[in-house]
Amino acid sequence: MRKYLGLLLGLVGGVALGALASPTSSGAETIKIAHSTWVGYGPLYVARDKGFFKNHGVDVELIVMEDPKDRFPAMLANKIDMIASTVDTGILYLKKPDQFKYVVAIDDSNGGDGIVALKDVTSIGGLKGKSVAVSEGSVSEFYLNVLLGKAGLKESDLKTVNMAAPEAGAAFVAKKVDAAVTWEPWLSRGKQTDFGHLLVDSSSTPGLITDIITTTSDYVDKHPKETKAVVDAWNEAVAYVRAHPDESNEIMAKGVGGWLKDPKVFGETLTGIKFYGAEDNKTFFGTKEKPGPLKNTVQEAIDVWSSHGKLQVKLTPDDIIDYKFVNG
Repeated sequence: MRKYLGLLLGLVGGVALGALASPTSSGAETIKIAHSTWVGYGPLYVARDKGFFKNHGVDVELIVMEDPKDRFPAMLANKIDMIASTVDTGILYLKKPDQFKYVVAIDDSNGGDGIVALKDVTSIGGLKGKSVAVSEGSVSEFYLNVLLGKAGLKESDLKTVNMAAPEAGAAFVAKKVDAAVTWEPWLSRGKQTDFGHLLVDSSSTPGLITDIITTTSDYVDKHPKETKAVVDAWNEAVAYVRAHPDESNEIMAKGVGGWLKDPKVFGETLTGIKFYGAEDNKTFFGTKEKPGPLKNTVQEAIDVWSSHGKLQVKLTPDDIIDYKFVNG
């Protein structure tokens, strides 16, 4: 989808971290939210530019930091306050089970991610023994492992080739691998070849590849009103985007920038995702007593990354999900 776009991640992250070391012109009360270059984060800029953050009593600075290996250490060092990233990513950086809190879901991949494969591979089970390009440690690997698990397979049953999602798609189109876990436009390019087809996409697994606002437990404890304000401003922005799509695409494309700076490209990319608004969040989170799909997604992430030896702590979904802000 969007987590490893570009080859200058280390440089971008380093510059961003350096900038964060200095106070902003707005002062210490400014809430700093970091995100990568992805269409799903666009409503954050609508919330900023239409004044929704300010209307809810907070000043927000949006910071592009491409690499999660920069974002999460920066949050732990109190250089940023919140992160927009996938559900499966945050748990990789936990030093304590309840160190982070998921406070509001922002978008869901609805066909924007998937697997292209040779035409003779007609099921996930058919990937056994095949060469599959996938980005190690990314949401693509998480997605692949969930699908493999449902088919009774493990990643070790495949011949995986580690490469970022765009390069994975390009490798498949060049017929260098049998399948690739990638995103648009490579899904379309892969199925347009005379030898390939779309094996599966994320529209069949709603809620699995979902972006979420993550903050620290310490921040939530000290700033509950500010956290709630960010959640409410986000939901208001999503409602505005739905009511005013053309204007919103202009705002979001300009704000997110990078490869999405063209409003037309931004609008086309939107077709592969779904934004989460107020009611969507209530359904997705549920309550602690009656949890929604988010709890299952977190558990799947725990299971996948635990099996790969990537988690530093043992945790349960309730350690990291904060239900109150979307339901308050």
